[in-house]
Amino acid sequence: MKILWITNIPFPETSILMGEKVAVGGGWMRSLATELSQKPGVCLYIATTYKGMTLFRHQENRIQFFLLPQSQKQFIYNSSLEIQWKKLLAEIEPDIIHIHGTELAHGLACIQAAPTFRYVISIQGLTSVIEKYFYAGIRPFKYLQHITLSDIKSGTTIFDGRRAIKVRKAIEMKYLNSCNHVIGRTFFDYSHVKSINPEVQYYYCGEALRPLFYDCERWSLENKHNYTIFMSQAYSQWKGLHKLLMALPFIKGEYPRVQLRIAGADITGGSKWVQRISGYGSFIRNLIKKLGLEENVTFLGSLDEEIMSVEYRNAHVFVITSIIENSPNSLGEAQIIGTPCVASFVGGIPDMVDDGVNGLMYRYEDHISLAFKIIRLFADDDLAVMLSANGQKTAAKRHNRNSITARTLEIYEQLLFNS
Repeated sequence: MKILWITNIPFPETSILMGEKVAVGGGWMRSLATELSQKPGVCLYIATTYKGMTLFRHQENRIQFFLLPQSQKQFIYNSSLEIQWKKLLAEIEPDIIHIHGTELAHGLACIQAAPTFRYVISIQGLTSVIEKYFYAGIRPFKYLQHITLSDIKSGTTIFDGRRAIKVRKAIEMKYLNSCNHVIGRTFFDYSHVKSINPEVQYYYCGEALRPLFYDCERWSLENKHNYTIFMSQAYSQWKGLHKLLMALPFIKGEYPRVQLRIAGADITGGSKWVQRISGYGSFIRNLIKKLGLEENVTFLGSLDEEIMSVEYRNAHVFVITSIIENSPNSLGEAQIIGTPCVASFVGGIPDMVDDGVNGLMYRYEDHISLAFKIIRLFADDDLAVMLSANGQKTAAKRHNRNSITARTLEIYEQLLFNS
């Protein structure tokens, strides 16, 4: 069985060989690719685009990787890719083409170039839904107050971002109306996909986590760092950092030593000149200062999976404050390690968290409820231990690599024999 994956980012093996920075994210794809490539009778090919001039290829660990040259931004449809896809498909002759994500346009060019192949699309996020929540509860005039010179020079103001999301939404609609086979994992993505294309054949399949998280040390009450909150990303407004910052003064009133640790780049610019950061970063910078939280918030920079696992274990609580999400793998990682979790009731997260059983939930716009959910966990060790144990059990079942690999192969076989 020849399977061609079309991904949004290069795999680390390719990035390292090209001397480029390894992309953050996509760990679940790497985990599944490793499992699939070891299965007898499976030939796995993985392709994406890059800012090069010629087709780049290499083979490693029984997987063949391809990078197709593309000069334009990936979310802009590039008809010149159609010729490249035709050539690559003629060489590989895949039985199935599996497109991961609907956000970028290069996979759509493949569908347009060769519509008779068997396609299946895996849903990651849904830009058609993100567009509705783009401002994340912040009034547009607030963004106007925080537009920076960096935003203007690079054409990345919040309003430019809104226009870009609308372009990606249009691309997503074309994907879902061009392909009748979709893999998803939540009632949220099922319902939205079906609302766009009622003829879609929907296949449920979970996602594997990065390998380290299955076997690493687990969270424990004794070894946690008291009153420490860990957040895995805050790069955009719909991740909801501003809501957590609004909750912190209430938490700080009960626990003055509370610490919020955030993975990823310091969007506030740290000690850099304020005009070199984004408008949202400027908004967050001012909010931290206004609320007197300078000593309570730390941005940790880019973290590899090993350091991430340490942060999960050290945290008293892990939080997901997103305004919209499908099924964040960071939540799965936190649960499988056993970190007690508080998450917003949005998108596909209710499929992952049973409130009061394996985590606590709150309405995304209600920062006061968020504050007191965290305070409740800080105060109740028995609750933290129960949520930890139940989270581990549910995450271990949901993210079981053997089950996910078997289900993926089952879907491929259904596509082969029923279409």
